[in-house]
Amino acid sequence: MPSCSYIVIPARLASTRLPRKLLLAETGKSVIQHTYEAARRASRPEGVVVAADCQEIAREVQRFGGQVVLTDPAAATGTDRVAEAARDLPDADVIINVQGDEPEIAASSIDLAVRLLDENPQAVMATLATPIRSQSQLEDPACVKVVMDSLGRALYFSRSPIPHGRDGYATLLAAEPPVFHQHIGLYAYRRDFLFQFAEMPPSPLELAEKLEQLRVLEAGFSILVGVIDEPTVGIDTRADYEAFVIRATNC
Repeated sequence: MPSCSYIVIPARLASTRLPRKLLLAETGKSVIQHTYEAARRASRPEGVVVAADCQEIAREVQRFGGQVVLTDPAAATGTDRVAEAARDLPDADVIINVQGDEPEIAASSIDLAVRLLDENPQAVMATLATPIRSQSQLEDPACVKVVMDSLGRALYFSRSPIPHGRDGYATLLAAEPPVFHQHIGLYAYRRDFLFQFAEMPPSPLELAEKLEQLRVLEAGFSILVGVIDEPTVGIDTRADYEAFVIRATNC
């Protein structure tokens, strides 16, 4: 039986590289509205709620008719904010964390993450990845890499190129099936595990790589990884936003 799932979008006003990016609205809609509407297109989740860290974002979500809850402004991570909002969703078996700066997130990607948990009842968490085909992307620390076992479970996440190409990378980058995968920061959690995860202290590998998902692997849990053809395009910089505006206004 399909799970009852709900999308939670953690939304924080402050941003180091692009201040107040979720409220940018040069397309006629704010980034958070674009993300909310994209998330709503997924067919498996029952609904979408924004977990806002301030009244300004909450008012924007209310303005376009979205569902929003205010969360602790001092929450350490987006996961903590998602867990706080999930406590107000008692019927949700699965919680999907969609980042607020992903206005072009595909509905099919969200549905895939939920389906992985529906088809693997023992799994507690799922995420996504997409093939890497360029060496510059492979070597970019901002591009998080993931390697999986034959059952699609994550073995490790890293900012470094993994696996290491001892004989070079050109042949490996062109290989089929793909050897290298970029991690996509969308997560689906079993409800109880989300609360457990939020209470777990940061782990040594997590602190070294600055990757929260390593806390899960170090604690001995599995993360299922679904592979999609194309990466989602998040907004981190002004250039990212300007490129999105062009795509959105030319549709």
